[in-house]
Amino acid sequence: MALPVVAIVGRPNVGKSTVFNRIARQRISIVEDTPGVTRDRIYAHGSWLNHEFSMIDTGGIDFTDQPFVDQIRMQAEIAIEEADVIIFMVSAREGVTDIDERVAQILYRAKKDVVLAVNKTDNPEQRQDIYDFYSLGFGDPIPVSGAQGTGIGDLLDAVVTKFPLEKDNEEDDTIKFSLIGRPNVGKSSLVNAILGEHRVIVSDIEGTTRDAIDTQFTDDDGQKFTMIDTAGIRKRGKVWESTEKYAVMRAQSAIDRSDVVLFVIDGEEGLREQDKKVAGYAHEAGRAIIIVVNKWDLVKKDTYSMQKFTDKLRSELQYLDYAPIVFVSALTKQRLNVLPDMIKTVSVNQQRRVQSSVLNDVLLRAVAITPTPTVKGKRLRVYYLTQVAIKPPTFVAFVNDPELFHFSYQRFLINQLRDSFDFSGTPIHLIPRQRK
Repeated sequence: MALPVVAIVGRPNVGKSTVFNRIARQRISIVEDTPGVTRDRIYAHGSWLNHEFSMIDTGGIDFTDQPFVDQIRMQAEIAIEEADVIIFMVSAREGVTDIDERVAQILYRAKKDVVLAVNKTDNPEQRQDIYDFYSLGFGDPIPVSGAQGTGIGDLLDAVVTKFPLEKDNEEDDTIKFSLIGRPNVGKSSLVNAILGEHRVIVSDIEGTTRDAIDTQFTDDDGQKFTMIDTAGIRKRGKVWESTEKYAVMRAQSAIDRSDVVLFVIDGEEGLREQDKKVAGYAHEAGRAIIIVVNKWDLVKKDTYSMQKFTDKLRSELQYLDYAPIVFVSALTKQRLNVLPDMIKTVSVNQQRRVQSSVLNDVLLRAVAITPTPTVKGKRLRVYYLTQVAIKPPTFVAFVNDPELFHFSYQRFLINQLRDSFDFSGTPIHLIPRQRK
């Protein structure tokens, strides 16, 4: 399930970035006693009482003629739209201002859950004198001090109570998959071609798709799918357009909600450096992955074109050596008919469980083929393997000393597991743990 999103909004210079940094437990946003320092949305991860969430720090919403005001307000409104819960930040020093009331009007129209935080209540007198803020209409104001850290726990207590409830998984048999990739590689065209109808806008302009769009369908075998088309992910240094970072966040959210990810590459342009970054999001999330080379009809081919392209992908995407590769064309629908079966296969593999007794037979054979390494005169001993999770398949290796379990031997054991069981399309996690 995608993490809840918390946006911090308010007028300039009320201490949004200070509180943001305090919750994130690191200095991410620039903090200065100058209005307008934060101009763009800034993202971070937060946690409180076993609740994980994403945070967005926004520039101060203003209605004057200062530089960048319109762009900053647009950024804040995008963050408001994306958020599940909004922290409306005001300042005890200035009291309720006209701009606070205008920001409140924006939040009324957004119809989102709002927690009102009164910052800069650095002493007990200021914490008591916050009653004027009831006039903003968002219930009990919570006094906090971003500089001192007081009241942050009370604020987060209020925030997490407003998180959307996790829905019971009523569609256990539904496979959720998303399409990710750089802008303009043909993801939306693939969605339309798979569905056989136009449900998503298709354009040659990069970044047309801004939001993640869920579409449900059933194949001829009765398997239910939920297809999530995502906005193209651009290189972080080039994500500057007013809605581009919003699109990146939605794409990452779609990956979090997916069982399987179709990593789409433009066959005509070939692999780019940014493709590796895009695939990294899904790989790090532990999702099953299929590499889809689109626009193959436009490629000038010879007898070995497909093999050459495959070799190049395997060479440059070594961390995705488990992912099957399929060459398709959204325009001509070439090989699109194989995608549903491939998705079902890798989804099954991602949920595969192996009995411990069988795993340890594989371990014994593996150690006989390649004995465990010796480090500084001490030999690694792997006593036992057991599977502890699926999605992705996760195994624990009980060893004498985790420090001796070099990544190269971990990779060897993972390859032995792949040789023994069908884990194509899914990453495998192997965790060393010292036997007590």
